[in-house]
Amino acid sequence: MKFIKQDLLTLLIGLFLFASCKNPDGVGLDVDPNTAIVGTLVDNQEIVSQTVAEAAFNTGGLVRHPLGRMTDPVFGITESSLAMTIYPNQLSQDFGTAPVLDSAVLVLRIDTTNVNTKFYGDTSNSVYNIAIHQLTNKITDYKSSTTQAHNSQLLGTFNGKIYPNTPVKVYNVTSKKTDTLKAQIRIKLDKQFFQNNIVNLAATAMSTNAKFVDYFKGLSATATNTGTGGIAFINFASDKSYLQLVYRKTNTSNGTDTLNIKFPISNSTGIAANVKHDYTGTPVAAQLASATPSTFTTTYVQGLGGVKTKISFPNLVNFSSTYGKSIINRAELVVDLSTGTYAYPFNPAQRLALYRWDIAQQPVNVPDHDQSGSNYTGDSRAVTDGTFGGYYDSLKNRYVFIVTSYVQDLIDKKKEDYGTFLSVTPLTEFQLTPTGTSAERAIIGAKGNANNKVKLNIYYTKIN
Repeated sequence: MKFIKQDLLTLLIGLFLFASCKNPDGVGLDVDPNTAIVGTLVDNQEIVSQTVAEAAFNTGGLVRHPLGRMTDPVFGITESSLAMTIYPNQLSQDFGTAPVLDSAVLVLRIDTTNVNTKFYGDTSNSVYNIAIHQLTNKITDYKSSTTQAHNSQLLGTFNGKIYPNTPVKVYNVTSKKTDTLKAQIRIKLDKQFFQNNIVNLAATAMSTNAKFVDYFKGLSATATNTGTGGIAFINFASDKSYLQLVYRKTNTSNGTDTLNIKFPISNSTGIAANVKHDYTGTPVAAQLASATPSTFTTTYVQGLGGVKTKISFPNLVNFSSTYGKSIINRAELVVDLSTGTYAYPFNPAQRLALYRWDIAQQPVNVPDHDQSGSNYTGDSRAVTDGTFGGYYDSLKNRYVFIVTSYVQDLIDKKKEDYGTFLSVTPLTEFQLTPTGTSAERAIIGAKGNANNKVKLNIYYTKIN
């Protein structure tokens, strides 16, 4: 009998919860029974959204750098080239007596921070061609829109498929052993060029890093492809990528020594990426050129400084006059992907960022994600990344953000909505500025989309 009473009580509570909803379609969000939401649900707030272009971004010091080219039927052509500064492995490098270069290889280590940071695009069918040239000038500008000029002489090429999850076995000439390394792109280079321009250099040309860079400038890597293509992310931390020179010299016994020298290419030496997006003839181009961009049933977000979605809540300013003075118990921004727009090789972004503009149109966190940091107090109401959300839900094909404090501030007119934005951010790092470390994308349902759209669910308690 005791259990029957409990079941009846549970049924009554459920009926009361459903009765309080303005629209039963809003029911069904994942809720922890231990933190059940109380209050009345309003889920009919209008949300206006449109696609806007991202700005050029700084590519200096990225945790990984993009290299590749891909063609997306919705987002058009994306390509990224790299300019790389090279330093001697030691100052005043002496190659010894009568040095003869046996081989020169450029080694680019594919990032392994996370499965989603290695590569985006097609690894099954596309064939990639990566061409290496010498830079015409040393790197001084790291903006993503800046093209780094290179000389016409081709120094080497890689031609083949890229396997970001497959280690490369390399025979080490000096140790006479086969080493199993991390996933790499290895590009054989013109050894005569490097014999003339590095091995034969006087030691004084390498007396300082600045002198060597003034002379050698650096290397450029540009990519083309057949098929769909993709973007690889190169790790330049801790000398994981480098120029490898294997050479022979005469030793003191009039014999020959074989030596292996690595010229490191790292974030500290200077790496720049030039990223280009060509949206010609695509749905993205149509939205960017439209005089009424908020009338489309989908919007777009894309990494590598592509596009983002601007959203606004025009009716929140009237919330109190409609529903009375209220405390917002919980507000959830639910971002649905448009049906059928997510499939290999263009899988949906694993994480989205949500941020706002301040009065100067500078990106800042919404209160719910305005976490404290060194010399910054943040907002006392801010929650953790895991609670704030923005991570891809592969079961329901959506993203959910907790925006309780932001909605409360907008309703109370403590903050003004100068612009709220959805953009791609890497799974491992939350970024307010355009990302250069993720090429992922997502197609979002917008107002007018019958099945998928951005929704705002507000649970409130009337206090007056």
